[in-house]
Amino acid sequence: MTYDLIRIDRQSAVPMYQQLYQCIRQAIENGHLPVGTKLPSIRKLSEDLLLSRTTIEGAYQQLCVEGFIASRPQSGYYVHIDVVLGAKKDSGSADSKQADEPFRRVRYNLGSDSIDSESADIKRWRVHLRDVLNRRSAIISYGESQGETALRKALAVYSYALRGVSCRADNILIGAGTQALLYLLCGLLRPFGTRIAMEKGGFQKAKQVFLDSGFEVAETNGTDIQALYEQGIQLCFVTPSGNLTTGQPMKMNQRYEMLYWAEQTGGLIIEDDYNGELRYTSHPLPSLQGMDSERVIYIGSFSKLLLPSVRIGYMVLPELLMDGYRKKSHMYNQTASKIEQLALASYLHSGQLDRQLRRLRKIYAEKSSVLLESLQKAFGSTARTVLHENSLCVTLTLPDNGRDMAEEAGKQGVKVTRIPNSNAGESSLRLGFAGISVEDIEPAVEILRKIYVHETAEA
Repeated sequence: MTYDLIRIDRQSAVPMYQQLYQCIRQAIENGHLPVGTKLPSIRKLSEDLLLSRTTIEGAYQQLCVEGFIASRPQSGYYVHIDVVLGAKKDSGSADSKQADEPFRRVRYNLGSDSIDSESADIKRWRVHLRDVLNRRSAIISYGESQGETALRKALAVYSYALRGVSCRADNILIGAGTQALLYLLCGLLRPFGTRIAMEKGGFQKAKQVFLDSGFEVAETNGTDIQALYEQGIQLCFVTPSGNLTTGQPMKMNQRYEMLYWAEQTGGLIIEDDYNGELRYTSHPLPSLQGMDSERVIYIGSFSKLLLPSVRIGYMVLPELLMDGYRKKSHMYNQTASKIEQLALASYLHSGQLDRQLRRLRKIYAEKSSVLLESLQKAFGSTARTVLHENSLCVTLTLPDNGRDMAEEAGKQGVKVTRIPNSNAGESSLRLGFAGISVEDIEPAVEILRKIYVHETAEA
């Protein structure tokens, strides 16, 4: 703890213990002393600030009473609560009240930004990271711009075994997640035009990449092959392992039609196989790329299989794009950590990811079942639910009552996501189940039910 935050005016009429109390409290509220921070002992702070122990004890005691810090026997004083106040404004404005309001903790996480904390394979992942960090010669260089050879070789084996992807390590590119790979890809796609088709309600972050890169995005209804022919489009972005609107995988006849379109028009298909190997209610369908490795660009990642914080994705380019990439590859820097790449290669070789995948399938099968049952019990026939296996979420659609359920749920500690709904008179929420425990699902849904019933009565 730095003492720069402590300002004691010895000439002030305000008692020094109160000045010290205010300084520490303000530092906690502003986030300068996060929860868990150990404060200096009474003896040390007394010596360093030239204040009496009674003064320090008085300040600490007041902070303890108000819950800002807590005393741990035989250890000392620690910041106990995580409160961050916004910048203060005029006290009479509504914005002022909102800015000064403490950050609300998420009690029930039905968002899509985390994974099951108990199943996260952190212990084994740490072992592989430690092994790489001990290989000094391997980590003192920038690494390969295309991605580490060891990881690309491991991914060639893994993707074929799990998703039927047919490729060599030389055709694999590594990057820090899907968006980073798409930005790189956009520079290779211009010979095929600057219009790209996507399904309505598809992956919006991919859409933003295309728009940022100067592409025109044509949104279609599902896999509308006829629209691709009629509009002369040669690029199409799809999620065949699980449609983001319906939750259903692309049927085999649609897959053949799309591949035939690409062959006939010289087009390319960008296959986002997000969590394609994670289906648990049915056997995963093989990738499109495995059916035609020359017309399909395959993209995969590990954010929900390993850890969201490990930002590693991979892209398999057909040979017709590799020449263009090789000519410019020296101009690209690798965006994914070399250390994490080598650790993931080791993790794959050890078979740990296969075992982790089997565990996750069981866990998410149970969670999805409990969530669907809870929603049925809470809302009955009023609601329409759609399970999205790959996205680890359920879409809940209810008759619109004119209120924002997502906002109200957030106020009550339930994190959900409001999603646009094209049907008049309806509103939809996305409920992720990866980051919530099985025991917390029903209480979270009960809060949503009470919010909806209450708001409907008021509307």
